Amino acid sequence: MSNPSRRWTSTAAALVLAAGLVAAPPAAAVAAFPYQDPTLPVPTRVADLMSRMSLDEKLGQMTQAERGSVSESDVTTYRLGSVLSGGGSAPSPNTATGWADMYDRYQNAALATPLGIPMIYGVDAVHGHNNVHGATIFPHNIGLGATRDPALAERIGRAVAEEVSGTGIDWNFAPCLCVARNDRWGRTYESFGETPDLPSSMASIITGMQGSTLDGPASVLATAKHYVGDGGTTNGTDQGDTQLSEADLRAIHLPPFEEAVERGVGSVMISFSSWNGTKLHGHQHLITTVLKGELGFDGFVVSDWNGIDQIDGAPGTSAQDVRTAVNAGIDMFMVPVEWRRFLDLLRAEVQAGRVTTARVDDAVRRVLTKKFELGLFEKPRTDRSYTSTVGSAAHRALAREAVAKSQVVLKNAGNVLPLARTGGKLFVAGKSADDIGNQSGGWTISWQGSSGNITTGTTILQGIRNTVGSGTTVTYSRDGSGIDGSYRAAIAVVGETPYAETQGDRPGSLGLDTADLNTIATLRASGVPVIVVLVSGRPMDIASQLSGWNALVAAWLPGTEGQGVADVLFGAAQPTGKLPMTWMSSASQQPINAGDGKTPLFAQGYGLTYQPSGEEDTSPPTAPGTPAASAVTSSSATLTWQAATDNVGVTGYDVVRLQGTAETVTTTSATASASLTGLTANTSYTFAVYARDAAGNRSPRSGTVTLTTTGGGTGGGCTATPSTQSQWNTGYVIQVTVTNTGTAPRTGWTVTFTLPPGHTISGGWNGTFSTSGQNVTVRDVGHNGSLGPGASASFGFQGTRPNGDTSLPSGYTCA
Repeated sequence: MSNPSRRWTSTAAALVLAAGLVAAPPAAAVAAFPYQDPTLPVPTRVADLMSRMSLDEKLGQMTQAERGSVSESDVTTYRLGSVLSGGGSAPSPNTATGWADMYDRYQNAALATPLGIPMIYGVDAVHGHNNVHGATIFPHNIGLGATRDPALAERIGRAVAEEVSGTGIDWNFAPCLCVARNDRWGRTYESFGETPDLPSSMASIITGMQGSTLDGPASVLATAKHYVGDGGTTNGTDQGDTQLSEADLRAIHLPPFEEAVERGVGSVMISFSSWNGTKLHGHQHLITTVLKGELGFDGFVVSDWNGIDQIDGAPGTSAQDVRTAVNAGIDMFMVPVEWRRFLDLLRAEVQAGRVTTARVDDAVRRVLTKKFELGLFEKPRTDRSYTSTVGSAAHRALAREAVAKSQVVLKNAGNVLPLARTGGKLFVAGKSADDIGNQSGGWTISWQGSSGNITTGTTILQGIRNTVGSGTTVTYSRDGSGIDGSYRAAIAVVGETPYAETQGDRPGSLGLDTADLNTIATLRASGVPVIVVLVSGRPMDIASQLSGWNALVAAWLPGTEGQGVADVLFGAAQPTGKLPMTWMSSASQQPINAGDGKTPLFAQGYGLTYQPSGEEDTSPPTAPGTPAASAVTSSSATLTWQAATDNVGVTGYDVVRLQGTAETVTTTSATASASLTGLTANTSYTFAVYARDAAGNRSPRSGTVTLTTTGGGTGGGCTATPSTQSQWNTGYVIQVTVTNTGTAPRTGWTVTFTLPPGHTISGGWNGTFSTSGQNVTVRDVGHNGSLGPGASASFGFQGTRPNGDTSLPSGYTCA
């Protein structure tokens, strides 16, 4: 390490001497060079600046160092393009002004270089400006996903941008657009939802952060992360391997990034994870061909924290790591500590021709373009007119609104909720009732977060006390001791304690800990109604305890504004949140996701509601959309329709068969689809749908759909051809192609096959799966059910098997 360090010092000294021959930018507003002229187009300014840059200056622009390992003079000497604060890395004092002062010192150091290129400073402001004490902490993404409110996400993005701008910071490593497919993953709470539609819709937060133009007021460069598939790793292992076909990777994990690019996101961060065994940090096809080429991404790509070190499988940064990552298409490198070694290695790779100057120029051009578009050359220092917005009342009110909208009521036996605000006594218990750290979760003040009074805000207990009337007594005991039958209700605020990536993985139990279970048992023993408020970063395994609880509310990780939880408990706000994730019946079901054929405790999209206090609901839901039929066979069919809306919330649907003027309820459904069984072959049926709300109001009838069941077939023959995509000691991934071998169009298909003894299906896609013993049945999912003559569709699944067993499923038939 010492030799490279001395070599860099000598090189830097020579660079400084040589730079003395170049005229420094004048202090006056008059532009000495075209790149300093804000009236010129950005491409012209970039080209002019790059024509004046040495190789070392270009390499510096590709380098990002962590504030704890880089001095202000280092920024000047090595021409560094960026500095970051990792989780918990903050100046002293950790205040908004302290951050602004630190930022300006680093920026002044960057401006002291001969060409005066401003640096860009990055932070993980993933749910508010969460490194800063006193900042507004919003719900983590899983809670925002429960709101299903893109406009709210955009407003939150704007508020975060204002608080970030008020501390000088101009680059946010957010949002995470991961599609979390296994709740064991420790970053599940960073996902807006388990299906790509939710992260895609909530990508509106990017527009809030960046504004309509990057050089607008309080505009902050957003980062779509982690590209791509980080939420799909086998067993939910952080930084693990996502084992999917490219078609499924594109279908499940790519859409949110497509949306981000459409919204003009400025940067994309690469995932630590692998795709079918290849580290994403070295994946040229996905970074350059797909992201930059096919999607047309014109911002810059940044690595994750020391992410390139993992490419060659050996500890530390190697020349192979560097050239592979650069040639794969990464433009800026987060090398927090060993940034000098990175510069040495990259320079050597360029000089040896293993990294071309054209690739370096492309990377630097992308970085400089965003710096010009942000207006950093004209306004490089902190805009202190926004410093007072950090933790402002307006932002906290927005966070409180978001918290209320994120609450998902999962059980409400006997309509115990909403609680009356006046009269009698209430008992509150649980380790997360009066703990701002627990309710904020990971990435709050420190990387992993921590319990306790770590920042300013309102705890859930304080919110409850703020809400009740003067005649109501609220008693708090962390473990529930002291309760008796004189209380009208008990609220247990329990769940997970803070964690972040890696440390948050839960390969074993996903249930409540012993302390939580004991607390709830103590409350139940008193005989009063028990309301459980679950503070957690994921669904938890609580099915075996649920029957003993009167009510259950998923509060997720609400952040600093616990008043929003109390607003829902007492009916000051109507609960409207819907599950962004499928809620497991047991941990053994993981991974469990919408459409995989497994029976959940609560389906994705589930959520109860009730009227705000003092109001009576008499308004019916809107009419559902006209149903569409798919997967029609001789005895069954699937109907889907556009969901109805309601001021309180739709609680279910009635599917009716129409015969003349008569209507007969055929089935009911909690979601906007239904499976019809027991139909007669070669028979015409007409169906329609009604929606119901919590108050019992029924909507107008939907339009009708008429279908005719088949005569035992589906219009033509078909075949099912399996292809093993990958396999390992204990599992495999198989893609099955379904082909219409007949001469007539085919509507719907059903494939059956047999699993060897000891094998199980651990996940599937593009099909509806059901199992009976070792026999598996897979039906189309509507969009892939209609096949013309000779046409094909496919589905896939992942199986597990005993270690050492090399057998695979067999006996594939199609009907």
